[in-house]
Amino acid sequence: MSTWRNVVRYHLVVPWLALTIPWGILAVSFAINLVIFAFAPQGGHSQTLIGLAQSAAVKPNYTGGLASIYVLFLVVGISSIGRSLPFGLALGVSRRSYYTGTALFGAAMAAIDAVGLTALQAIERATDGWGVRMHFFQVPYVLNGPWYLTALTSFVALALLFVYGMWFGIVYRRWSLYGVIAFVAAQLIAVLAATLIVAGADAWSGVGRFFTGLTAAGLTGLLAALAVLLLAGGQATIRRAAV
Repeated sequence: MSTWRNVVRYHLVVPWLALTIPWGILAVSFAINLVIFAFAPQGGHSQTLIGLAQSAAVKPNYTGGLASIYVLFLVVGISSIGRSLPFGLALGVSRRSYYTGTALFGAAMAAIDAVGLTALQAIERATDGWGVRMHFFQVPYVLNGPWYLTALTSFVALALLFVYGMWFGIVYRRWSLYGVIAFVAAQLIAVLAATLIVAGADAWSGVGRFFTGLTAAGLTGLLAALAVLLLAGGQATIRRAAV
């Protein structure tokens, strides 16, 4: 346990990389979207001001800017292994301990950031979309329910992308760029094979019913299961990772 804690402290030697950059980029994305939605009229140019006001009253303005923090979690996950693993092992930490400690670091960041995103979503609801009916922290179907579900879904999604990034970093550290290309190609082949199987069985209607009937809580459960699988895959890959 102390080794894992030391690994977490090691990742905090340069705290701005993991803690500040994701929120800094999210803040920039938020500011840009706020300016756009505050000054750019929504709807066609031929609408009257009354029509625009009525349209804004019934139709919220969703934006995809929240995706930036999730993408940054993927990048931080890659960097935590691809950039920092050699020095971590040079300090005498085993590969598995480094991996577990890094995963705990990612989970802690995901939990803290999930709380922050949930709080900001509550403010967004209370201010009617920051005064311009902009839904930045609310995402239809995924992050648009009660606060506890928003917190859980945010945590699971952030942790999932961090673990996925860790696996990319391990693959790069072990097999270099060619390994990453093969890793991506293998995933694309798996998706293609699954598509062909579903198409061959003429099961698209069943797949459609499954996903259309899936609730946000059910989706969160699927993402959590996928995160566990990715965590296990990274654990198995790091055993012989070169430095």
